[in-house]
Amino acid sequence: MRPVRTVFAGALLGTLVLAGCGQTGTTASPAASAPASAPASPASSDTGFPVTVEAGNGKVTLAKKPERIVSLSATHTETLFAIGAGPQVIAVDDQSNFPPEAPKTDLSGFKPNVEAIIAQKPDLVVLSDDLDKVVAELGKVNVPVLLQPAATKLDEAYEEITELGAATGNKAKADEVVSGMKSAMAKLAAEAPKDKQLTYYHELDQTPYAATSQTFIGQVYGMFGLTNIADKAPDAAGGYPKLSAEFVAQADPQLIFLADVKCCQQNKDTLAKRPGWKNLSAIKNDQVILLDDDLASRWGPRVVQLAESIGAAVSKAGAS
Repeated sequence: MRPVRTVFAGALLGTLVLAGCGQTGTTASPAASAPASAPASPASSDTGFPVTVEAGNGKVTLAKKPERIVSLSATHTETLFAIGAGPQVIAVDDQSNFPPEAPKTDLSGFKPNVEAIIAQKPDLVVLSDDLDKVVAELGKVNVPVLLQPAATKLDEAYEEITELGAATGNKAKADEVVSGMKSAMAKLAAEAPKDKQLTYYHELDQTPYAATSQTFIGQVYGMFGLTNIADKAPDAAGGYPKLSAEFVAQADPQLIFLADVKCCQQNKDTLAKRPGWKNLSAIKNDQVILLDDDLASRWGPRVVQLAESIGAAVSKAGAS
């Protein structure tokens, strides 16, 4: 049973032991993908191929640019479309809800059905978890698989975007996306007021499970000079400790960020009804921030939007 309900946190709890992704191994810069409606010429479509990337399942070599990609990860679906590989994606899993035009199916990344995946006739499958040994099963029928585990730090997220760019023939656009992300994140961090020494609590679900500073999401908060109350939890549980209501009440965080809004309808009023929470500083001072569950649970290009939400809350609290 997964202790947290988000795709990102669930994937992290299952893959924290995996090593970070390596750098891409390319012999040339792949050309940008041709529009879906335009027939790509053999001379241009495979420029830069074969290409080899270092993924969670080792070195993966693609002989030619993939044109039938299946994504079993909501994060990687977002990345594929952001780097210009959208026209190459022919099917995505049931959790991939962004962008709206992604070809959503009933395929599951949590319970992968090998036969259903093969039926899509993919020339590349991208996923973030090797559940039920799906990588090996697809390998038996010679389907290339790129395993990109949940990132544990921002640099890993950047590497995965770069690797997906190389693997799909969209390296230039992927490099552009990563460069833009780095610039935006640096600007947000530089603008954040860090003299207030604000404390915060990030809630994954109302159990409540939290995330420490050692996690991906915790490192995003760290950019803003915030102190995480979960870092003092008795049992860090791989970075995702289960806290007691008493622990949170005693820590009395100045900021509370909720990542269980859409899924579980949590807000300032529901928090106030929890034992011992109605007098928390964050509740009394209206410093409960409702995050977008999806943005808070994925590690792709839209992490910048998550950081913007955090930065705005920190600026507001710092000014008060």
